[in-house]
Formats: sequence, C-alpha cells, structure tokens
Amino acid sequence: MPNPKPLVPAGYAALVGHYALRVPALTKTYATGSTQSVRQQPGCTVLSPRYAPSNDLRGQLTFALKYQGIQLHILRPLFQQLNSSEIVAWVKDQPTGAYSRRIWFLYEWLMDCLLPLDDCQGGNYVSLVDDKLQFPGPVRKAKRQRINNNLPGVQNFCPMIDRTAELEKWLERDLSQQANAIANQCHPDVLARAAAFLLLADSKSSYVIEGEQPPHTRIERWGRILGEAGKHPLSLVHLENLQRIVLADDRFVTAGLRTEGGFIGQHDRRSGLPLPEHISAKAEDLPKLMQGLLDAWQLLSESDYPPVLTAAALAFGFVFIHPYEDGNGRLHRYLIHHALAATRFVPEKVRFPVSSVLLERIEDYRHVLQAYSLPRLECIDWQPTERYNVAVTNETLDLYRYFDATQQAEFLYQCIATTVDKTLPEEIAYLEKHDEFVGLVSQTLDMPASLMNLLLRFLQSGEGKLSQRAHNKEFAKLTASEVEMIEAAWQRIFLRKH
Repeated sequence: MPNPKPLVPAGYAALVGHYALRVPALTKTYATGSTQSVRQQPGCTVLSPRYAPSNDLRGQLTFALKYQGIQLHILRPLFQQLNSSEIVAWVKDQPTGAYSRRIWFLYEWLMDCLLPLDDCQGGNYVSLVDDKLQFPGPVRKAKRQRINNNLPGVQNFCPMIDRTAELEKWLERDLSQQANAIANQCHPDVLARAAAFLLLADSKSSYVIEGEQPPHTRIERWGRILGEAGKHPLSLVHLENLQRIVLADDRFVTAGLRTEGGFIGQHDRRSGLPLPEHISAKAEDLPKLMQGLLDAWQLLSESDYPPVLTAAALAFGFVFIHPYEDGNGRLHRYLIHHALAATRFVPEKVRFPVSSVLLERIEDYRHVLQAYSLPRLECIDWQPTERYNVAVTNETLDLYRYFDATQQAEFLYQCIATTVDKTLPEEIAYLEKHDEFVGLVSQTLDMPASLMNLLLRFLQSGEGKLSQRAHNKEFAKLTASEVEMIEAAWQRIFLRKH
C-alpha cells in the first residue's frame, strides 16, 4: 500500500517556514492534502488539493488573509524580510485587487512607511478585517488604498481575536442583559450590600492570587478602589497612582514604569540565575507600548466592539507587557473591572468578582497566561544581569503589541458567566434569606445586630443547629423553645425545609 503523500503547509505556516520567521509557534495552521475531503487534525485544518495556493508570496499571503485572517505578529517580521519592491509590483499588477490593496495597507501600517505608489483611484472600499474570521474594530477610512481599516487597535497595540463558536455563544447569551435583569429584580438595598460583599471578596482574592495576606484595612481600601473602576479616564498617571496604592511600602520598589528588564519565574537555588516563565517587555519599549494600549482602549471603548473582548485585550495585554516592577497582577485585574464598568457591561454600582473566580480556577488562569508567555520565550534572547535579573538582547516590541487574544477572551467570558450564573444570584439569595431570618427572629427576640450575625454564623457552621458551645456560652440565655424556633426558622428559610 503506497504511503500517503505528506501534507503541504499553506498560508502562514508556509510563509513562516519559507522565510524562517522567528515567531511564536503556530497553534492553528492550514495545509493541503491529497484527498478531496476537508478534515481537522490537532492544530491543523487540512484542505483538498484544489485549495492549494500558488507557492509564492502572493499566493500564500492571499490564502492566509482569506482563510486565517490577519496575524500581525507574523506579517510584521515577514515584511521586515521582504524587499518592498515585491509589494509594489503586486499592487501595480493588481491595482484594484482586494488582497493586493489589503497587503499594501498592512505593509505601510506595520512598517510605518509609504511605498512609491500613487493613491488608489478606483475600486470599492474593502474591509481589512474579515468579520467572519475575526472581530473587527471601528472603521477608519484609508483613502490611499480605499480600505476600511477596521483593525481593533492601533499601530503600537493591536491584539486580534478570532470569531470562534464559543465567543459567538457568549455574545448570543448577552450576559450584560442577564446581569442587569438580576440586579433589577432585587431590592436596591440588597443589591448594594451584595455589591459591597463581592467587592471585598474580590479585593481579598486579588491579594491571595499574588500570595499575599495584607491587613484587612488594605483589603478594604483596594475594594473601594475597585468600586471606583470605570469612573475615571484611563491614563498613565492614573495607573501609576493605583500602583502606589497597591505597593503600600515602596521603599524597596521603584514606582512607575520599569527602567530595567523584568521576568516572572524563579531563580536557580544554587547559582541564583533567572529561570523565567515570562519575560516582560523591554524597558525602552514601555512608553510606546503603554501609549498604544491606552490609545487602543480609547478606540475600542468608544465603539461597539464587544466589552468583554475589549477587557481581555486591555487587561491581558497589560499583564503581558508587565510595565511595572511590582503590582502588575492586581492592576491587570483592576483593568478588567475598569473596562466592564466604563463600557456599562455591568449593572451600575456592581463589580463582578472576577478575581474570586480566577482564584477558584487558578490553574486555568495560569494556563491562559502561559499560553501567551511560554511560546514567546523561544523568540527572546537574554542574558542574566549582576542583580540576577534578565537583560533582553534582541528586538521584542512586536511580541507585546501584536498577539492573538482569543484564548484569553474565551477564558474571561467563562469567568464572567460564573459571576452572572452563580456568584451574584447566590449572594443576593443569601442576603434575602438573611433578611427574612432576621425579621422573623426579631419578632420574638430583641437581639443586637452583632449577636444576630454571630448566631447566623453558628447556625451556618452547624447546618441549622447550634453547637454545644453556643448553647453553653454565647447563647446560654436562650430558652429551649427559643432555640427550637430559631433552628426551625433557619432550616426552613435557608434549606427550604417545611
């Protein structure tokens, strides 16, 4: 039996291989096979031979844009290797071609240059991002190429997000409308108390994720900051003020943008050398990257780009850049709150306890972060410094301004769905039961609020029964009939036993 013919890489995989591009390993590739069927293999879509592009620059780029969308983190290093005359010749051969004009625009946009070409005089405007493949940003007309520039970002920060079945599912569910419906159905006082509790829980979780156990006053203070998320314009000054609040003691950390390299990981126990799992953007690139991030936020937040996708691009982009010496993790999670509040995705005065869900799913959270970081380690050259830090020795700017944020967006949607489906309604339901119980018991007993709360904690831990200690100490003054009434009320209300 003859051996099957090997698959022939197509699109971006073919370009990466032919030009030996040093880019993060591709997780979604295309190839053509020898059979007439279309099939899926791990990480690869195999098409029939009739889809095979011509094995040259034009053919492979056209295939890539048509089937794989715009991958800026591949196009930029590709363009750096090309002679611009190849793009010029393509446009002159096909001056009104949709793909030639897209590549023309992308070349000038990514390389920040003008090719020796006259402005396009004919042809309809064509959209740059295919909205069947990826989520487009707001349209900005590019008259030179007659292109609708709908990239979801700016030159110095433009993550792309694929239009996957999972993201389509979340968009159809409209979690924002669902959360608002839950909020509108409960008493404003109950909603306010639920929001306050969830804020405090989220603040505490954000510190726990970082392995810290600060005093309650710091947790409360950060909770108040989270409650203000979305109310103030996002700027470098605002972020640096927040960083100072996060640090509390800045004697050993320099506030503001880093002035040297940075990494996340461990140090070798014997030599002290860095063992990085993530290497941060170079210090000299931070002003450009952070301004790009803020400009992209401004662009997307004022458009109809989906708020959760905006939050994912903003918050994960920030933590991948890792602009500060310390405090990046909490600010990353703050930015999720900021984006969802500023775009009015969450009910007014409510902040989804995203950090609490992230803590519950900490391994998934780490996996999503590492899905970005680990492949990029292969693209970064570095040397250890005298202070056991890392000094990056090659150009890495493009790794942080252009990346695929699809996996991060899907994960964030999952976490938000948990808060809408479970966390928020459960907290509201608890408070409503709490108030019902307190109201019922207060008809018989005039008990201070602090003692009533202690009573509830004992009942909660005993699943509706007071412990022997509670009988003998804190609630020794209760009669047997009062205890029976209290326990029956708790079980009926909290366990719905009748």
